[in-house]
Amino acid sequence: MPKVSVIVPFYNVEGYIEKCLETLVNQTLKDIEIVCVNDGSTDNSLSILKEYANKDSRIKIIDKQNEGVSVARNTGINAATGKYLMFVDSDDYLVENACEKALNTIEHNNSDICIFGHYDLVDGKLVKS
Repeated sequence: MPKVSVIVPFYNVEGYIEKCLETLVNQTLKDIEIVCVNDGSTDNSLSILKEYANKDSRIKIIDKQNEGVSVARNTGINAATGKYLMFVDSDDYLVENACEKALNTIEHNNSDICIFGHYDLVDGKLVKS
């Protein structure tokens, strides 16, 4: 069982998907599974997902009809096998140690949930929100 299941719903995000997946497969915490739920995309999102899954066995793909992001997340939860769940949007990028830091914080504090801040990318620059 992986330590963390990262659940990522996708819908027509071919312009963002590679950057998102790159930041996930390159996490310092390697004991993760990446549950990608394709929510009925009509663009090349599913093809890109399949390319990444062929290169990294930690990526699971669930291909389903479009029912919205909430149903896609719940589908991912049902498929997840990790001890902890992490949700990432398909246009999000994570710093390379995000999963590791979240896991360490949860285990150190015996927490049930971990919420962390984010930056926005504005004109190519990171801006703290």
